[in-house]
Amino acid sequence: MARRDNPFVFAWLLCGTLDIVYAAVVSVVQGRTASGMLHAVASGPFGDGARAWGIGGNIAGLATHYAIMAVMVAAWFFVTRRWTALTAWPWWLSGTLCGLLLYAIMNAIVLPLRFGLPVPPTDAVKDAITLFPHIVFIGWPLAWLTRKV
Repeated sequence: MARRDNPFVFAWLLCGTLDIVYAAVVSVVQGRTASGMLHAVASGPFGDGARAWGIGGNIAGLATHYAIMAVMVAAWFFVTRRWTALTAWPWWLSGTLCGLLLYAIMNAIVLPLRFGLPVPPTDAVKDAITLFPHIVFIGWPLAWLTRKV
């Protein structure tokens, strides 16, 4: 129902949830915890002290994640309303381009500015692990949903 009423909200919640579940699963598979991942996300805007906030750090991490996702989804909606060719392309192609662009912005601008991470990242496996959800869980759903709106 949210999709018909407000496609932005539906896309935001869908992409945000797919992405954060993926991040939690990857964290656990790599021997870390979902809570630790959320604390790391919260440390972006709130500083390293957020890593010791307990459940508050989890909530701050989720809020931060969904705030970033809102910006990503809003940017896609903004661009596709002005550059309609993106919605005319096959959804998987425009979604892949969207995911690549979002990945590039996060990994070439946002994360290096906040955490001093190298550009390009030095670990190819970690690079692929972070590229995958940008395309599959953000870019593709956004492209699929905006072709229908």
